[in-house]
Amino acid sequence: MIRLSRIADYGIVLMTELARVGQSTATPELAERTRIAQPMAGKILKALAREGLLSSQRGAKGGYQLARPASLITVAEVIEALDGPIALTACIEVGAGECGIEAICPARANWHRINAAMRDALDGISIAEMAEGWALGRGGVPFGELAQLSATTSFK
Repeated sequence: MIRLSRIADYGIVLMTELARVGQSTATPELAERTRIAQPMAGKILKALAREGLLSSQRGAKGGYQLARPASLITVAEVIEALDGPIALTACIEVGAGECGIEAICPARANWHRINAAMRDALDGISIAEMAEGWALGRGGVPFGELAQLSATTSFK
């Protein structure tokens, strides 16, 4: 089974929620909205800020917000910020000469192609598209109307 780490999964959820609300949001509110435990949400948000995907502001009106438009942040960037390089097999992940069967492996070239295809697919989906998908799953609300709608509607 190929599966994202829980941290990467939660990171994408948090980034999608920030794109959805479109404004600076404090950790406790993000944790409540996404139902991610606050300590875990805080850890992930700090890591995403350290990697430049989020900006943070302290104070009463502080919180986290996307460092650039959601349409310019990809799912691949979030995964790599939290988990490191996307690598389906060890030969993709480790440097040349570090795999014991690298010289005779008949599958290595194709693993590179497969990994590149997966990386390209994840790089082709933006956080804005993830937020749009959330809206469409909730009745087809276009992304641009989400912030206005969320002010009057609870999506629990």
